[in-house]
Amino acid sequence: MQCEMCGETIRGAPKLVRVEGAELQVCSKCEKFGTEVQQVRRTGPAAIRSAPQKQGRPGTAAPAASAYRKRDLFDYMEGEIVDDYAVRIRHAREEKGLSQKDLAMQLKEKEHLIKKIENSELVPEEGVRKKLEKALSIRLVDAMESDAEKKTQNRLTPTLGDLTIIRKAKK
Repeated sequence: MQCEMCGETIRGAPKLVRVEGAELQVCSKCEKFGTEVQQVRRTGPAAIRSAPQKQGRPGTAAPAASAYRKRDLFDYMEGEIVDDYAVRIRHAREEKGLSQKDLAMQLKEKEHLIKKIENSELVPEEGVRKKLEKALSIRLVDAMESDAEKKTQNRLTPTLGDLTIIRKAKK
């Protein structure tokens, strides 16, 4: 086995060391660069199924970092941005009699950003999109239809589920 820090072949038992939050299998020379992690080794199929438990000081609760996932851009989106966003922005800006520079100053953004958005080189982020919508009085996002709305629009005859909802509503 090789040391995960220096790459040298480990003679003897490797040491499990935490270096700036990362747990590494290191040789005896590199163990001084981190703090040793005491961990009970499990063997067999139970070790594969369950992750090792980290022990903290008694009386302190460990933060449940794995319970929360980091939110990404798609969690914040209200719907999908329209395909012709650049045309809508340019048209609305010209109707208001604003230059790209004036619009950028009004939004407190860079002129280069407005140029790239109007040339369809850049899709505006959520914050910039909201500023553009407010300043130009336009809508750049198509609200997503729910699956239930799409199904009811395409359906000609009611299903059994629709009938049960109707009956409940009549009572």
